[in-house]
Amino acid sequence: MEMACRDVHATTLFTVFCGVLSIAGLVAATLLPHWRQMKLYTVNKNEKNLTVYIGLWVKCVTRDGDTGCTVYDEYWYTSTDQLDLRFLQLALPVSIVIAVSSLILTLVGICNTVFISEPPNASLVKCAVNSAGCHLVAGMLYMLASVISITPSIWVIFYNVHLNAKYEPIFFLDVAVYVAITSAGGLLLASSLLFLWYCACKALPSPFWQPLYSQPASMYNYSAPPYSTRARSRQSTIEIDIPVIAPVSEVADVYM
Repeated sequence: MEMACRDVHATTLFTVFCGVLSIAGLVAATLLPHWRQMKLYTVNKNEKNLTVYIGLWVKCVTRDGDTGCTVYDEYWYTSTDQLDLRFLQLALPVSIVIAVSSLILTLVGICNTVFISEPPNASLVKCAVNSAGCHLVAGMLYMLASVISITPSIWVIFYNVHLNAKYEPIFFLDVAVYVAITSAGGLLLASSLLFLWYCACKALPSPFWQPLYSQPASMYNYSAPPYSTRARSRQSTIEIDIPVIAPVSEVADVYM
């Protein structure tokens, strides 16, 4: 049973929901000052241990038992010396922009599916904006955004191991790392759903890059002209119309 590509499916709606949550997660991970913790311990009983919360843009230093930041460095993004965070400062905003573009394309495809009922002009078929074309490009953009965001987020894990080996085991991963990786996985899931939707809806004889029409295939089946023997003889030089000769008995009955 083929899917009716003219209908809005739960797959595309779930893709929108998944995309919104993933974009919100990436924005939160970008703004949170919780990518890495650095715990500084002291043997002096009169002093408190310090915990440094390191983010992409700010750094917060707190004392054990205190609420709020004792030292808040809002210019941390200009002086950070950690290579993985530098790369994330560029990668995450780019990934968010690409994911938002993909979400907009998905919504355009759904609106096109719902509201547009006229078949595209035959001369503009290759340039026509249709739901399948929007979903296909959106799936590619979701995958690109996922790769851009998940690669440096995973690199943070390995770089944290490198810092602990180079200095002391005082560096710990914080919540923003897991939020970013989960959000990138959500973008990858959205991309996979759109690709599955496209593969289930596209016509098999057509190339895989060819977008579908937003209308049922029956709307584009034009009826053939009436068939005639004269037209047949004109179209083919091999096929020859042979006249049908009546039996001799029928001819004799006519003259009797």
